Amino acid sequence: MKILIVEDEPKIGDYLKQGLSEAGFVADLARDGVDGRHLALTDDYDLVVLDVMLPDLDGFEVLRMVRENHEVPIIMLTAKTEEDDRVRGL
Repeated sequence: MKILIVEDEPKIGDYLKQGLSEAGFVADLARDGVDGRHLALTDDYDLVVLDVMLPDLDGFEVLRMVRENHEVPIIMLTAKTEEDDRVRGL
């Protein structure tokens, strides 16, 4: 299974990539929304783990662009707790 992680926080991104790799998954890591969008649209992933608060292009915009082109499952990561943010992610 090939997984894309889009996470700008180095410790979190590295931890996720290491853990998924050790579990036998192929994991790519993008550090901002622009790179994450590019990878998600140009490669075939089985899953995308996407942070909401990213530099350059936020996770909601990446989600929208990916959804226009692919049916890949996406798990959103966020520290936001507002109901509007949760609904927007759905």
